[in-house]
This record gives sequence, structure tokens and C-alpha cells, in this order.
Amino acid sequence: MNKSELIEAIAQQENLPHREASSITNTILETMIDTLASGESIEIRGFGSFVIKEYQSYQGRNPKTGEKIEVPPKRLPFFKVGKELKERVNQSS
Repeated sequence: MNKSELIEAIAQQENLPHREASSITNTILETMIDTLASGESIEIRGFGSFVIKEYQSYQGRNPKTGEKIEVPPKRLPFFKVGKELKERVNQSS
């Protein structure tokens, strides 16, 4: 499912105009992005949690030349699936 399909599903399921469903979806996603960008975590019970993992810098290699390069530290979002979601996904297999 992509963003357009999600908007369409919300519009149909909640009997909302497409524009309103789009606005709701965009608001939720932007709020989640802003929250993660500020370093906070998000927990949605029954679904999972989003946290920011911080990685230290390290020395890597350029695969083409073999030259050593310094990889800068970075922060990346990480999703941990919730118990209910994990169980539901496993039931449908």
C-alpha cells in the first residue's frame, strides 16, 4: 500500500471526501516526521514504536577504489513491531 492507496482507504472507510482524508493523512505523517526529527520516539499501542537510533562514526572503505573513508555519525529512524501486529501478521500466513 502506498500513500495514495492509504488516503483512498481512509476516504472510503470513513465516508470522507478525498481532500479531507488526504489532509488527515498528511497531518499525521508530518507530525510523525517532526516528532522523530526532534529526537522523540512514537509509540502506537498494538502497532509498534518508532525510535531514533544514533550511530557513531566509523572508518569504511570505498568499494570501487578500496580507499579508506571516514563515515560520519548519523541518526536513523527505526521501527519496532508491536506484539499485536506481529501476531496478526503471523496468523494470516
